[in-house]
Amino acid sequence: QVQLVESGGGLVQAGDSLRLSCAASGRSFRTYGMGWFRRAPGKEREFVAGISWSDSRTYSLDSVKGRFTISRDNAKNTVYLQMNSLEPQDTAVYYCAADLRGRALGTDTAYSYWGQGTQVTVSS
Repeated sequence: QVQLVESGGGLVQAGDSLRLSCAASGRSFRTYGMGWFRRAPGKEREFVAGISWSDSRTYSLDSVKGRFTISRDNAKNTVYLQMNSLEPQDTAVYYCAADLRGRALGTDTAYSYWGQGTQVTVSS
């Protein structure tokens, strides 16, 4: 069983930055692939970024490329999502997820464990 706890969300203005954190339980974190997803009001959950066990990174959305950066600290069992130049359309609940196979895939069915989510609201 893997527990994931997100933090770092909040209410910010357009152009601001936030760093989301996701702390994972377990001794095998370094072998997990980790992903960030988001669900905006009235929309389906969508993949934002993923990082594999080997630190390979993928970004799904053209709208976040160059603004968002995913990283991990295996010593802290934590994955981060640095979000810069935030826009109102980034408003969503952000979820982290763990893939025990170590991949960084963009489909939510690849992930076995999910956090409870953290709200990010960007005002214009």
